[in-house]
Amino acid sequence: MSPFINQLNPIYFWDVNFLKLDEKKSKRLIIERIVNFGNLNEIKLIINKYGKEEVIHTICNLNYLEPKTLNFFSLFFKISKKNFKCYIRRQLTQIHWS
Repeated sequence: MSPFINQLNPIYFWDVNFLKLDEKKSKRLIIERIVNFGNLNEIKLIINKYGKEEVIHTICNLNYLEPKTLNFFSLFFKISKKNFKCYIRRQLTQIHWS
C-alpha cells in the first residue's frame, strides 16, 4: 500500500478492500469518497496528489453530490454549479410530488 493510501481514512471505503486500493486505478473512487465524506485536510491531500484540474474534472463529472457538497465545491473552486453534471441532472428531473 502506498504512503498516499495510508493517509486516507479507511472508513470512507467500507465497501471495497482498502488494502487493495491503488492510487492510480482507484483515482475516481478516492476523489469521490473524499469530496463526499472527507475533511478539508483530506481534500487538500487529494488536490496535492492528483492536481487541482483533475480533481475539478472528476467532481464536475460525478453523477451525484449532496446539495451542500455541490455548493461548497462550487464556491471552493469558483465554478458555476451549471458545470456540474449532478446539478444539471437535478434540474432536468421532474418533481412529481410537492
